[in-house]
Amino acid sequence: MKRPTRLLGALLAVTIGVAACSSTATTRGAVAPAAGTAPGDPAVQALPAAQLALVAYSTPQAAYEQIIKAFQATPQGKNITFVTSYGASGDQSRAVEAGLAADIVNFSLAPDMSRLVKDGLVASTWNAGVNKGMVTDSVAVLVVRKGNPKSIKTWSDLTKPGIKVITPNPFTSGGARWNVMAAYGANSHVGTDDAAGTSYLRTLFKNVAVQDSSARAQLTTFTSGEGDVMIDYENDAIFAEQKNAAVDYVIPDQTILIENPVAVTSKSKHPEQAKAFLDFLYTDTAQQIFAKNGYRPVVSGVNTSGSTFPTPPGLFTIADLGGWTTVSTKFFDPISSVMASIESSLGVSIKK
Repeated sequence: MKRPTRLLGALLAVTIGVAACSSTATTRGAVAPAAGTAPGDPAVQALPAAQLALVAYSTPQAAYEQIIKAFQATPQGKNITFVTSYGASGDQSRAVEAGLAADIVNFSLAPDMSRLVKDGLVASTWNAGVNKGMVTDSVAVLVVRKGNPKSIKTWSDLTKPGIKVITPNPFTSGGARWNVMAAYGANSHVGTDDAAGTSYLRTLFKNVAVQDSSARAQLTTFTSGEGDVMIDYENDAIFAEQKNAAVDYVIPDQTILIENPVAVTSKSKHPEQAKAFLDFLYTDTAQQIFAKNGYRPVVSGVNTSGSTFPTPPGLFTIADLGGWTTVSTKFFDPISSVMASIESSLGVSIKK
């Protein structure tokens, strides 16, 4: 059975703003509040004044604008100010590696965090908690024009002659890597038929019309009229829905669970305040804000206004495909990987 498309509205003016109504999700569990009290509890004393630098990938900007205000309304957060930076996940990770100041980092995928662990900029225990360091979830979806005029319902429809696909460059965008692995996993029977999955990617990318640097940049491209279908995060599709974009989206029966990591940096000048903000991200307040912006919460029991995020029958994870260490080498090494070969054959830039 194919999942029906969900109606969005008229054209998106892509300005970062509040994304939409959301719902309950399968979750990992809750994070225990520090010192036995929840952030925002009246018993918690205000922390010394500090300015925290948040460096994140592009799509959660609207959510963070709201979450920061909510944190600053708590006793712990009232003396805390923020400077923020948003961009393509890989670019953001490399910028921190190169010296961009950061107290908290939130990336699209774990390898961008692992880069900073290797450099000693994030503790190796960043993913030791109950949520394994993940702050939000999503799934990969197919975003189409309103009314789905090309009748795109499955992954195989993306490789039909004449179909123009939009997906970012996987050598800059974490979202693009999720898209690649969603497409590969769905067409390789979750890695059991590698030849079929790799062949599908080669055919798919011949139909890719534009490869932007980030997931949010590709949303601008697509809603401006380029392409027939866009592979994207579910939360981006919900964002477009709330902005009344003239698009629908399809959740394929076989797709990947997207998991987004967060951590305090080991070089933070304000580790106490940064940890307090990190803890706040797992409170009901923050997780509800993430959910209203289209992300699947990672904390159980979060009230998401009675809606539900559907669970695709063929949902799989990156672990099912061997984990990021294996996947990164095989698919995204800039010299000898599957995607390096595909992109080079198409004349697309590979950022080393």
